[in-house]
Amino acid sequence: MMSTWQILQSHLPQALLETLYMVVISAVVGVVLGGLVGVLLYLTENRLLCPNRVVNAIVGFIVNAIRSLPFLILLVVLIPVVQFFLTDPYTPSGGAIALSVAAVPYFARLSESSFSEVDPGIVEASVSTGATVPQILWGAVYPQARPSLVRGIVIMVITLIGSSAMVGTIGAGGIGDMAIQYGYNRYETGVLAVIVVILIVIVQVIQWFGNRRAKALTH
Repeated sequence: MMSTWQILQSHLPQALLETLYMVVISAVVGVVLGGLVGVLLYLTENRLLCPNRVVNAIVGFIVNAIRSLPFLILLVVLIPVVQFFLTDPYTPSGGAIALSVAAVPYFARLSESSFSEVDPGIVEASVSTGATVPQILWGAVYPQARPSLVRGIVIMVITLIGSSAMVGTIGAGGIGDMAIQYGYNRYETGVLAVIVVILIVIVQVIQWFGNRRAKALTH
């Protein structure tokens, strides 16, 4: 039987790398695609920019439908899709795809909320000067929304870390997989304790860094 220390030495580095892989990929996809969807929701909702009730309602419905599914149910639903592309869905890459699908609508709502918090007077002033929609977005809305966007990214990343642990419980790798295989199935409470402490430290560091960055961007 391997001791707790031997298990940690042998498997923890790889588990952390797999978790990092899943979280980074899904976070990037979430920020890029979710941010674009958030912009679309904001533009089609704002009466001064590109109001379009039909597009806003359709996109909003899709976003809400995906967000309404519990993550594990969403993961099960996505298994055939992931299997089509990767053959084996129970891998870190499969987990990254599932996390990405969950991250896009999640960040879409966060970014939409950040844009909506911008003072409408700034948008009105920009429109009155004859600025185009891209100019208003990048020159007026985005700079004002940056602190809130950073906080939204932090919230999403922390959520993805927790979700990546759930992905691991079905065998997709990462610290969740390690916690189940060695901590739970083999009754190694020391392994579970170390993983819990590591997760707490990671979340605290990310939250601290995000708060500092958001504060630096606040005018």
